[in-house]
Amino acid sequence: MGDMTNSDFYSKNQRNESSHGGEFGCTMEELRSLMELRGTEAVVKIKETYGDTEAICRRLKTSPVEGLPGTAPDLEKRKQIFGQNFIPPKKPKTFLQLVWEALQDVTLIILEIAAIISLGLSFYHPPGESNEGCATAQGGAEDEGEAEAGWIEGAAILLSVICVVLVTAFNDWSKEKQFRGLQSRIEQEQKFTVVRAGQVVQIPVAEIVVGDIAQIKYGDLLPADGLFIQGNDLKIDESSLTGESDQVRKSVDKDPMLLSGTHVMEGSGRMVVTAVGVNSQTGIIFTLLGAGGEEEEKKDKKGKMQDGSADSSQSKAKQQDGAAAMEMQPLKSAEGGDADDKKKANMHKKEKSVLQGKLTKLAVQIGKAGLVMSAITVIILVLYFTVDTFVVNKKPWLTECTPVYVQYFVKFFIIGVTVLVVAVPEGLPLAVTISLAYSVKKMMKDNNLVRHLDACETMGNATAICSDKTGTLTTNRMTVVQAYVGDVHYKEIPDPSSINAKTMELLVNAIAINSAYTTKILPPEKEGALPRQVGNKTECGLLGFVLDLKQDYEPVRSQMPEEKLYKVYTFNSVRKSMSTVIKMPDESFRMYSKGASEIVLKKCCKILSGAGEPRVFRPRDRDEMVKKVIEPMACDGLRTICVAYRDFPSSPEPDWDNENDILSELTCICVVGIEDPVRPEVPEAIRKCQRAGITVRMVTGDNINTARAIAIKCGIIHPGEDFLCLEGKEFNRRIRNEKGEIEQERIDKIWPKLRVLARSSPTDKHTLVKGIIDSTHTEQRQVVAVTGDGTNDGPALKKADVGFAMGIAGTDVAKEASDIILTDDNFSSIVKAVMWGRNVYDSISKFLQFQLTVNVVAVIVAFTGACITQDSPLKAVQMLWVNLIMDTFASLALATEPPTETLLLRKPYGRNKPLISRTMMKNILGHAVYQLTLIFTLLFVGEKMFQIDSGRNAPLHSPPSEHYTIIFNTFVMMQLFNEINARKIHGERNVFDGIFRNPIFCTIVLGTFAIQIVIVQFGGKPFSCSPLQLDQWMWCIFIGLGELVWGQVIATIPTSRLKFLKEAGRLTQKEEIPEEELNEDVEEIDHAERELRRGQILWFRGLNRIQTQIEVVNTFKSGASFQGALRRQSSVTSQSQDVASLSSPSRVSLSNALSSPTSLPPAAAGQG
Repeated sequence: MGDMTNSDFYSKNQRNESSHGGEFGCTMEELRSLMELRGTEAVVKIKETYGDTEAICRRLKTSPVEGLPGTAPDLEKRKQIFGQNFIPPKKPKTFLQLVWEALQDVTLIILEIAAIISLGLSFYHPPGESNEGCATAQGGAEDEGEAEAGWIEGAAILLSVICVVLVTAFNDWSKEKQFRGLQSRIEQEQKFTVVRAGQVVQIPVAEIVVGDIAQIKYGDLLPADGLFIQGNDLKIDESSLTGESDQVRKSVDKDPMLLSGTHVMEGSGRMVVTAVGVNSQTGIIFTLLGAGGEEEEKKDKKGKMQDGSADSSQSKAKQQDGAAAMEMQPLKSAEGGDADDKKKANMHKKEKSVLQGKLTKLAVQIGKAGLVMSAITVIILVLYFTVDTFVVNKKPWLTECTPVYVQYFVKFFIIGVTVLVVAVPEGLPLAVTISLAYSVKKMMKDNNLVRHLDACETMGNATAICSDKTGTLTTNRMTVVQAYVGDVHYKEIPDPSSINAKTMELLVNAIAINSAYTTKILPPEKEGALPRQVGNKTECGLLGFVLDLKQDYEPVRSQMPEEKLYKVYTFNSVRKSMSTVIKMPDESFRMYSKGASEIVLKKCCKILSGAGEPRVFRPRDRDEMVKKVIEPMACDGLRTICVAYRDFPSSPEPDWDNENDILSELTCICVVGIEDPVRPEVPEAIRKCQRAGITVRMVTGDNINTARAIAIKCGIIHPGEDFLCLEGKEFNRRIRNEKGEIEQERIDKIWPKLRVLARSSPTDKHTLVKGIIDSTHTEQRQVVAVTGDGTNDGPALKKADVGFAMGIAGTDVAKEASDIILTDDNFSSIVKAVMWGRNVYDSISKFLQFQLTVNVVAVIVAFTGACITQDSPLKAVQMLWVNLIMDTFASLALATEPPTETLLLRKPYGRNKPLISRTMMKNILGHAVYQLTLIFTLLFVGEKMFQIDSGRNAPLHSPPSEHYTIIFNTFVMMQLFNEINARKIHGERNVFDGIFRNPIFCTIVLGTFAIQIVIVQFGGKPFSCSPLQLDQWMWCIFIGLGELVWGQVIATIPTSRLKFLKEAGRLTQKEEIPEEELNEDVEEIDHAERELRRGQILWFRGLNRIQTQIEVVNTFKSGASFQGALRRQSSVTSQSQDVASLSSPSRVSLSNALSSPTSLPPAAAGQG
């Protein structure tokens, strides 16, 4: 598929090019081949062919400063010639494919076979049927008409199977559709900054065209290929394409190639877009993957290679991409990548979600029990029949009677299968899917965009939330409220006249020039609103300070445009400061610096006095300043930023790469205190979390005093409690042993009391999250949620059970690593997620409680009925109606209960809490007792109560009896009313509470009731029903209503008395770690575990080596498995793995394999 679309695409474009040849100075092919070069080759090629990047801009009719004119015809033309920035997704599965998949269900297949045999036999009339000798013990007079209707049961079973399959397929289809809708929504939300007609605008990624000038900054995920025109200190992480984890420095004269799908790790700049969509490097790989994927699927099905077809497609692919494709390795796509790696799907799940684990286990247990019951049922029926016929009545086996006997056996088999069908809860997976899909849809309204379905339910078990401070707990609207300038500490914004003119000029220049030029303060959108802050919020606060001093930063910036900046040291988490060097008119240099006050002040040796003159600033002065100025500011919850500068002589020119020397001997201009107010709704949200048994911890890069002050305002810590607030350094000192290795026992001593981690690096965050998750300190394994917005939060978001990324402030990298995106960056949305998560869990428990009651009763009735009366009182088709149809509806009804605030009043369930609690077990067994008592009463004395004919011991094809119809009807009525009981699982009294808030529930209960009336009154032979009178109906409904009364009786029995009740569906510790976990990279394993796991690791490593070598050899043997190797690689670079385990030893990178046949990949070799 991919290949076709690809080649169509080319032929179409080729035609376009020949006609538009003169439009632009370079064709798509030329640009495409240019982008396949790297580093110096590319620079040489640009010089030889075009001259320089400016010349390419001219040929593409764009201006490096003004950008494209942005007129509609021009953009349209570019889209036609160079393509759109859109990669066609993989085709979704068709409805028929989904139907076929649903048919693969084992129980359904057994039923189909049984039904077909039954059908076949009903049409076969052997000569011996009239023979009296074949009539069995229960043989009664048969109507001719009835014998004709023997086919009906088989047909009805087939029909109900079809119903089930269609319902399942439809559910899968709508789930797929929802997922695609969600994906496209995520894609539409991705915006990118470009310059058009001199204006900086944000446009959706799909709108980017060749020739656009895009502004790139720290944390961006590049949306298209391009050439770097201008910028500073730009470092790119190209590991998603090359697998090399080192950051690549980009510069116009050394390596200007910027590739789609790579991450900007540092710096900023501009690029001219040269290839989009299927022609970009990522696009090329996807089209390859698309074609390769189809091939592989064919191969898998046939089980042998079809060399011809595989080769032909590969040769096409190779001609298109030449050597470049050999170096390229796939990226994770929106959905293509995941779909390709179905076999390795478990790689991106950290573990099976808690709920899935518990459910699978439970379903298997129930299935086994059902199988045993159904086998016993069949055996008993067959034995009884044979003994009765051939031993007691001493009938000989006559050959002409064989078909009649076979018919009996088939009937028994169908009864057995029916018992099995009823025992297996197929409604379960459906309930989970519906419940999750419903929650995800509703969570969108609560500003939670869920990327991984199971994250939703994991959130309900969360026991700890590690939250960022800025933007999540606070409003991220920075304003300077205090300043220390010219030896005076101003508690509010100083009057401009009180500041020395020299100082003022330095201050305005330092702030205006030494900040990203993309950061601006724009006039408010509405009258009376606050000015809009665009870009980095801290810098916005500083620019706002300049405006508050009645100065303007725009003239300074226009005088010193971005292109003229001599050198920029961008902010990163190691430096914690940003500096910009400019060339002065007299050829000397001046560097402006700003950053965290304690870090920048350490590098200051002078400070500006009140007169604007620098004076000496000794360490002693610094300590005093920290005590008198910085700490008081920090204790008010302010972020302190120091602004400084330094002058350098023009000759000799300093060595700009020697950062330590450059960033020293600064002169401090001022220190400002920036306030970031706490969001008004946060304290309440945190209180809810604490009440729900979730610990909130704050992890921030800020000063510890600031962090503590904000934590108190939020209510994360309460004065007088026993808690810890640590700085990153201190935290590291406490958790590491003498050798500097992290020890789990040491972390265990700290994390339970730790509430604030300040001045923390991204690694500290990852260490903390990992430490809490791996801890065995509490009896329940902790479930940790983490919020993050920066590129460097990726590892922690990945490691956490649920990662929340910020929708507004978050970088693309963080979003990529997260499970849920908070579209409003607000902490209180996390509380909503917890509520929904708990609701999913409860919905599924409600459904289980209902479903298991139905199952227990139906199985026991069918089993005992079959054993005592040789025929199940509930016929196969009736059972199917009860089981499949009512299950499906009940799962819809119970899975769509809206959450209530009361969910937040209990503690989290934890990972190894059983699915079926004692209370639920009490309810299931209690209701089963009621239902069984009544059904058996009706079965054995019902005919006397209602004065009707007994339905027991009816011959093979006898007409449906009123007796058995009443049993069936009563059974369904009891289920209907029990469905209302199932709405509460914690033993609450009022089961009708909030029932009208759930219209779906009411509709389904009434709907099921209506269909039941139709089945009983008009169902006739297929449903083995005979119409009932009104008084009989009244009795059925009355018995059903008894369920509600009985429910109250059960609720009165205290669960604590029933010690004998077992809980079911718990996950034990051992099952929690699937095999892949053990196979994780060695670096991930702490010292204590290392000894334990050593044997396993060595064993895995040995296996890996062998696999690797086999793979390398195979890669050589068949050039045709080229895409196979590419696809294998895709799972390695697929970013759904922990960043630490990128070098997964079991997969070999193709470039390695090709360069050295004998060498192992460095990862595997390194672990020797």
